[in-house]
Amino acid sequence: LIREKHWSPFEMVSACLEVETTRDIARQLLRHRSFSFQEFSQRYADPTQDLKFQLRDTRLQDTKNRQNSIDTNDAELQLEWLMQQSEVVNAAKKSYSWAIENGIAKEQARAVLPEGIIESRLYVNGTIRSWIHYIGLRSGHGTQKEHIKLAVECAKALEPIFPMIMEFCNEED
Repeated sequence: LIREKHWSPFEMVSACLEVETTRDIARQLLRHRSFSFQEFSQRYADPTQDLKFQLRDTRLQDTKNRQNSIDTNDAELQLEWLMQQSEVVNAAKKSYSWAIENGIAKEQARAVLPEGIIESRLYVNGTIRSWIHYIGLRSGHGTQKEHIKLAVECAKALEPIFPMIMEFCNEED
């Protein structure tokens, strides 16, 4: 069907996945408008307790391709980057806790949480056709490393119901 570009049969089957990623990567995922989304509400939980923070790898900006980053082996830089992120997490937890303890509404208090390293949970529903397109696009070159990882994890989760999905993965080793 795919070889002959008969896509409509792939619009008859849908799959819903529970996705855990950082909020900044979730924002990139939300750009795929053929999906339907339901995001975990921080209003009903304490994100400093119920959600995890994901410290980021140390990668350098590619000077030739602004959509790319480059791994570094600079141990001192890696340690300092992890310490900088840890300081942000600790400050955010402290500010959030202070706000809640002082009666600030959760929807206001969450404004101090770091978008790029706090995890969020979403339910993502889409047709197999939408998943094929998303995985093909977001598992390859030109996509942020964390989003490539997410796309590959989605493909692996879908593999039991659609074994061919891995053929659309463009992950580079």
